[in-house]
Amino acid sequence: MTEHKTRAGFAAIIGAPNAGKSTLVNALVGEKISIVTHKIQTTRFQVRGIAMHDGAQIVLVDTPGIFEASAGPGGRLDRSMVHAAWSGVADADVIVHVVDAPSYIRVHMGLEPSGQDKKAAKDTDRVIKGLRKRSGERPVYLTLNKIDEMEKERLLDLVKIFDKTDAYTDIFMLSALKGNGVPELAGKLAAAMPPGQYLYPVDQAADIPSRLMAAEITREKLFLRLHNELPYASHVETEKWTRMRNGDIRIEQIIYVRRKSQKPIVLGKNGQTIKQIGKMARHDMMESFGKKVHLFLFVKVRENWREDRSKYLESGLEFDV
Repeated sequence: MTEHKTRAGFAAIIGAPNAGKSTLVNALVGEKISIVTHKIQTTRFQVRGIAMHDGAQIVLVDTPGIFEASAGPGGRLDRSMVHAAWSGVADADVIVHVVDAPSYIRVHMGLEPSGQDKKAAKDTDRVIKGLRKRSGERPVYLTLNKIDEMEKERLLDLVKIFDKTDAYTDIFMLSALKGNGVPELAGKLAAAMPPGQYLYPVDQAADIPSRLMAAEITREKLFLRLHNELPYASHVETEKWTRMRNGDIRIEQIIYVRRKSQKPIVLGKNGQTIKQIGKMARHDMMESFGKKVHLFLFVKVRENWREDRSKYLESGLEFDV
């Protein structure tokens, strides 16, 4: 039997919303492949980032945040996202649980936690419970993220709390945003990958269709620009993608909002807001695709887009969950 000198496998990145999963994936890959915003539950489906480290190819499955999803009709999107997160765990060789360390310690030490801190702590405990059921014999790495925002003494207290759960193989302390501790985690992940041939070309950074990547880029800019004004339930769809004779790319996208009152918010006075969103999105698209991009954005009102099966299928989400 031929012995493989290379290693390749999958690492599922899971955690509560806004724990820093996408930031960590981007840091491990070395470039931006997952969107990062101030709004929670930004990642809606599995995004695969591909990291090369110590001769190993680590396919990082960035999953939606795990939280308590509503059982009612309005919770279909939430249930689909949570299902996508646990589906990413099912096929992984290694599981990485990302925790917002400062937020969690504020709750457990009674340090004036906010309502969002309390919700995040409940979601984190929900992840721990799920891991006990699903991890099996696979390694589970806990990554205490954002440690640059807290005192070392508090960090030791936090490690003791998670040690008692007996849910983890190893514990890593890092700052995904600043890169502190990321190489150590990458080395551990590389060593945990099973022997085998690479699953993707070594120069490929992500496994996501270009049309979907373009929609994600615009959705990120939309949230970054309007995170205080626009509700979470908006959607971006790449309607047309045309390669022009000179090599440029023409992209037409629709931004779906759920209320008529939200349309003028996205457009802005004299269309200035949507122009700014388009400018920022076009810049990132040109960097991602290596081509000049001509981007055209349109805003439509569709109150029940979350009940449209096609919107789920195009993102790889399960509709009937």
